[in-house]
Amino acid sequence: MTIPFFKYNGTGNDFIMIDNRNQIFDATNTTLIEKLCTRHFGIGADGLILLENEEGYDFKMVYFNSDGNESTMCGNGGRCIVRFAHDLKIIGKECKFIAIDGPHLGKVSEAVVSIQMQDVHDIDVNKTRSELDTGSPHYVAFMNELPGNEFVQVAGEIRRNPPYTKEGINVNFASVKNNAITMRTFERGVEDETLACGTGATAVAIAAFHTGKVNLKTVPVKVMGGDLEISFESENNGYNHVWLTGPAEFVFEGKIEF
Repeated sequence: MTIPFFKYNGTGNDFIMIDNRNQIFDATNTTLIEKLCTRHFGIGADGLILLENEEGYDFKMVYFNSDGNESTMCGNGGRCIVRFAHDLKIIGKECKFIAIDGPHLGKVSEAVVSIQMQDVHDIDVNKTRSELDTGSPHYVAFMNELPGNEFVQVAGEIRRNPPYTKEGINVNFASVKNNAITMRTFERGVEDETLACGTGATAVAIAAFHTGKVNLKTVPVKVMGGDLEISFESENNGYNHVWLTGPAEFVFEGKIEF
């Protein structure tokens, strides 16, 4: 059997895209998904995304981590699937799609793609970290300078140890200077650092505002793979009209044979 695939990336967060409106791909084949995402033996990607039909929406997004398991919302994956849908001529410059965490709006321009993220109401803050869910759960720690080569080990230990052992959590370390954020992310399901994480950038920007580290509601965020922008409104310690913006680009296409 042969299935076309398309490779996209959003600030270095890379994904295998499959047009699954005709249900040609077996989404229960965890082993195949993991193999396709493996960089040295497959196509290589942080995750695989299916574009499917859904009544009342332009399309449905189904996201799988590189371990082959369906996962929670992926912000950069959401931006990439909007670009993919636009390239397939399913949508124009705006769309409404649904993902595992609910409905999202999307906007496409030549340079960037924006998606509206879910509202954020609950932020757990203590002296060492903030925890919040922006479609996926995130641990955010702020520091003066980002760690170097030890980042993967330190962040991985946080992700794997109690109280996060069972469900896992995405771990973000961030530094704030002059209302601009630089960050690194260790993603569960990938079990490694990724060059970008859209839900992570969103979590870090909101946590920075919530704890008084930035005073802007449009926040530039530099990830390892490039630049993102997070905008939001705040009301009664909650955050709404949250938008994630950045580049989302087609890389190449090919065929999967199995």
